[in-house]
Amino acid sequence: MDLTTVPLYTNQLLDSLPAEDRKRFLADCDTVNLAFGQVLAEPGEQILHVYFPIGCLISLIVSLERNSRLEVSMAGNEGMLGISLMLGAQASPLQALVQGAGPVLRMSSAGFLDHLQRSPALEGVLKRYLNGLLGQVTQSAACAHFHVVEARLARWLLMTHDRTSGDQLQLTQSFLASMLGVRRSSITLAARALQKRELIDYYRGNITVHDRPGLEKASCRCYAADQEIYSQMVGPAKLH
Repeated sequence: MDLTTVPLYTNQLLDSLPAEDRKRFLADCDTVNLAFGQVLAEPGEQILHVYFPIGCLISLIVSLERNSRLEVSMAGNEGMLGISLMLGAQASPLQALVQGAGPVLRMSSAGFLDHLQRSPALEGVLKRYLNGLLGQVTQSAACAHFHVVEARLARWLLMTHDRTSGDQLQLTQSFLASMLGVRRSSITLAARALQKRELIDYYRGNITVHDRPGLEKASCRCYAADQEIYSQMVGPAKLH
């Protein structure tokens, strides 16, 4: 399923369920609005809720030491937060940070586990998602180690663009540096390089994507690998 063809207020995982399973699941969900920068989970904290984004974006972040963070995955309306409950984990392994404000479907962890036991279809969908998420985390780790900042920034902007509506992204240099685990000066140079090639426009924390095909060419091979991972998870169609 192409993320760009999905209405903003929906979640692909839940939409792929049989009608009755989806209806029962949604009946036990609350719709809440998340604010930019809101922390939904910290490493080691008990998981109290699961979240299915329908109009927001959540980053999963590993913290190595003080002021040293790296994003390893993100979840938009193609995913969820709290999948580790499926593996019997009661505590969050990563920090979860709201990267893009908007609505989300929220359910208690107890309610989620109950639905998981009663719905083989839900279990099957989430197992495929978990497999795709592990692939994304692995790809991000390799990307951070082997690829230059400009290509990594292009990949990250494409992944964010896939999961948001419109071509404008509100992202400060400090936030981008934190997500990619690099210095702000490195983000400045990379963003200027992409802007010089007229792929993006970057001004005071506002990024506008002008040339998406060009941005895909500027990205490392990891973005194409991300597409392959999700095509296997949700079907033969790619994100773009």
